[in-house]
Amino acid sequence: MASSGPGSERSELEKSSLEKAGQIRTSVRSDSPSKGFFSTRTPAITTRLILASALALSAFLTLTGWALDRAFERSAVKAIQLRLQGYFYSLLQESDVNVKGKLLLSDRMPQADFDRPASGLYAGVRGPDFYWLSPSALGREMPFTEAMTPGEFSFKGPVSTPAVGNMYVFSSGVTFDDERPVKPGTIQADTPPPTYTFFVAEHENSLLQQKAAFRRTLTRYLGGFGLLLLFVQGLLLRLSLNPLRHVAKELAEVERGTAEELIGPYPAELEGLTSSLNRVIGAERDNLKRYRNTLGDLAHSLKTPLAVMRGLLDSEPEKPQLIAGTEDQIRRMNEIVAYQLARAASSGHKTFAKPMAIDKNAEEIVQSLEKVYAVKGVLCEFELDEGARFHGELGDVMEVLGNLLDNGFKWAKSRVVLTTRQIGNAKSRRMGLEICVEDDGPGIPEAKMADMLKRGVRGDERVHGHGIGLSTVSNVMESYQGQLNIDRSPELGGARFSAVFPPL
Repeated sequence: MASSGPGSERSELEKSSLEKAGQIRTSVRSDSPSKGFFSTRTPAITTRLILASALALSAFLTLTGWALDRAFERSAVKAIQLRLQGYFYSLLQESDVNVKGKLLLSDRMPQADFDRPASGLYAGVRGPDFYWLSPSALGREMPFTEAMTPGEFSFKGPVSTPAVGNMYVFSSGVTFDDERPVKPGTIQADTPPPTYTFFVAEHENSLLQQKAAFRRTLTRYLGGFGLLLLFVQGLLLRLSLNPLRHVAKELAEVERGTAEELIGPYPAELEGLTSSLNRVIGAERDNLKRYRNTLGDLAHSLKTPLAVMRGLLDSEPEKPQLIAGTEDQIRRMNEIVAYQLARAASSGHKTFAKPMAIDKNAEEIVQSLEKVYAVKGVLCEFELDEGARFHGELGDVMEVLGNLLDNGFKWAKSRVVLTTRQIGNAKSRRMGLEICVEDDGPGIPEAKMADMLKRGVRGDERVHGHGIGLSTVSNVMESYQGQLNIDRSPELGGARFSAVFPPL
């Protein structure tokens, strides 16, 4: 048969303690900064912003350079057209027809390059039984084959030729007035004057050289401006992210223990973050204080059973009485340890928690207390706000309700009133809650109200208890930045305890 004596109870207690300690260590590890706000596995915000800005700026400058290059090319081609058209008008001005209707061209060219072989500037005239090329085009096959009607203009390019390469060609049809003399007594033949097509061409080398020079200049300037913009943007980002670096610095000081919280001041965009971090830091500090107080309560509560056991060992010579007394004290210590461990394992205040209604939980507690204090016949009345919600852990609100209602039932003569109401306004991010418990008992003298929240203090030493219930409530309220107020009930005449959880 398995033993169920003190040894088994002790082993179960040790197992429970190890499980609770493991949960606490797991919670601490999960809050480690190396996996939290400042993970080193991802690039810094400044680096990511600079890289993103560099990519965006590179794309913008590339598109800008392409657009400017295209605009420059169109402008340069238009300039070639205007220049060739000017050469055409110069050739036309120096041309004429003789009395026989033959075209006469001047030896004076509009540009010296027309006289230099393979210069890149070429001219030609084609007509009926007539074909002329400038000295620069002699010995070369030129694309001067298209016949134009009088007054017609054409600009093409680049036109590819096997021997010369790509060229831009301007051509136009011209008809000269027939000024031949008419002999007396004869009728002039009704034949139209001949049409000549003038051609002026330029090799694309000049355009390619202009484009290359323009692109070098454009790349130099755009690249310089891009680097300058990145440098300026880096400075602006550094100045803009200074508040975040200040937050990281102050958090590091909090971790080292040289600061209690984030002080600031911070921009409006970071106020929500820093206030939430301060609440988390405060909650962690309150949890540590809770653990320390729980261990102190546990040690203090175990002193009496241990003293009794020591007295039994010294004064009870008979073994049966010693065993019975020892088992009774071990059972009592087991209950105390289980209670204190349950309190130590409670998570306390959480900044981000879902709202919960407390009506059902309050009714369950009241039903239990009415059974415990059935002999007194105490009646509990409810005045509950249906819209009231608690933002936190269920164990915390149960701790507050249980201790306050137990205190009310303990001291009440016949009536206890539980009131809840929602507090806050439309500007509050999260509504608060007020829990009020009143009784018609003797009340608490004003001189003792401040001492009632101290650990181990009871309203009446003749009443059974450890004097830590209201202190526990006060600790819970501190973890939520709330307040526990004690005064006299104006309606019932007894004590009134008000637990206020503030809005955010």
